[in-house]
Amino acid sequence: MNAMPTKSFFLAPLVVAIAAGTLLPSAASFAAPHHPAKAAHKKAAAEAPAAPSAPGQTAVAGGAPSLPAKAWLLMDFDSGQVLASANADEPLPPASLTKMMTSFLVEQALRSGKLKKDDLVTVSQNAWCRGSSTESCMYLPLNGQATVIDLLRGIIIQSGNDASKAIAEHMAGSEEGFAKLMNAEAQRLGMTHTHFVNATGLPDPEHKSSARDLAILARAIIKDSADYYPIYAEREFKYNGIKQGNRNALLYTDPTVDGLKTGHTEAAGYCLVTSSKRNGMRLITVILNTNSAQARADETRTLLGWGYSNFEKATPIQPNTVVGTAKVSFGKADTVAAGLGSPWSLTVPRGQQVQTAVQLNPALEAPVAKGAVVGKVVATSNGKPVGEAPLVAQADVERAGFMLRAWQHVAKLFGK
Repeated sequence: MNAMPTKSFFLAPLVVAIAAGTLLPSAASFAAPHHPAKAAHKKAAAEAPAAPSAPGQTAVAGGAPSLPAKAWLLMDFDSGQVLASANADEPLPPASLTKMMTSFLVEQALRSGKLKKDDLVTVSQNAWCRGSSTESCMYLPLNGQATVIDLLRGIIIQSGNDASKAIAEHMAGSEEGFAKLMNAEAQRLGMTHTHFVNATGLPDPEHKSSARDLAILARAIIKDSADYYPIYAEREFKYNGIKQGNRNALLYTDPTVDGLKTGHTEAAGYCLVTSSKRNGMRLITVILNTNSAQARADETRTLLGWGYSNFEKATPIQPNTVVGTAKVSFGKADTVAAGLGSPWSLTVPRGQQVQTAVQLNPALEAPVAKGAVVGKVVATSNGKPVGEAPLVAQADVERAGFMLRAWQHVAKLFGK
């Protein structure tokens, strides 16, 4: 009996000290346990026989085509995953595919308000195109003026070198200054094998890009320039009394194709970056250094045909589905339901099963706001990762009061 008050006397300050410690949040670790994998796409796997691979060629699914282009690539737009490629990271002359970066910078300046559609741009002697057979031109008048939106169409549809130079000088004072903006944007986008020297793609030994980088740029245009992306599908543009057609032949033969850009110089060969959307799935193709305008169109058709035949959309987890329960410390509730914050779909080899594994943050502390990221779900197909999505709290968890937090801390300390 005499021992009981003494025991309480020593426990009280311990509880207070521990409770005080709970007032300070601890750092949360994201190293999480794996929940059991779940099959989300339950069709029988269909293995296509693999064709002999070209040097530097890789593919997610079997039977990828072998194309005569020096480099090529097929990318899923939604995820950015490369589905098949050959020599994807080899720096090559991009010719007028360069103008995708020129137009992208104009589009972003329009979005931010730095440029207005009806701003007038003066055509300098340097920008003026003399109309030689070796150049593609919009045929802007020397010392004349054109609106920004007309120049943008001239760059995208007519592949105008004069339009590209004029807007470069307008935005950066010189084409050299504009090239610095191009390279900075390329770096921001993760285009690691690209270096721009000019706004046009006219030959320069230091002016290079890769198939992967150009696909990354095409994806950025489609995502971030949605208001202006329809211009890439326009088949013709008339300016200064001269009507010129878009050089992307697939715009005239394939209604699912809506961009993006052609290019050609002697050093670069015939190049084409294309995007197509069929049945909710968008694919991006890049063809570099093939031997004719017909070949770049035919090889693109082949690549798109293979892509749509061999891949399909999968929805591993339906929206508003609770996929796990995350533990929460020092809250009015001990757990919080975790689920997708937005719809999630993947492009996977047709017929292949998709597995999902849930990873939850093991060190969550209240308060937790509804919509806060509390983990992630990782999808794999045939043993390879094909995508992931964040998991978010499906409800608020308020922080517990002082005494409840103290008791939770004591219970946690003694493993109860």
